[in-house]
Amino acid sequence: MEGITSEALILAASAIGAGLAMIAGIGAGIGQGYAAGKGAESVGRQPEAQGDIVRTMLLGAAVAETTGIYGLIIALVLLFVNPLLGML
Repeated sequence: MEGITSEALILAASAIGAGLAMIAGIGAGIGQGYAAGKGAESVGRQPEAQGDIVRTMLLGAAVAETTGIYGLIIALVLLFVNPLLGML
């Protein structure tokens, strides 16, 4: 580790952290797929309640998507803004 500077180490750790932050998108995708499947199943059982079911399903999908968006923002901050480099 003699040839590794502290800046290179911070940049490498930031890249790994950004990759880990993007794993949050997996949960959002699974959650939205599950909600859409259950929404379609519910509409099949009670077609007269379609408006309420779709409204609730879209609200749940929006909440699930925020997790993925937060992960993306953290990854972009770590890659391009990188506040840890200012601490050197």
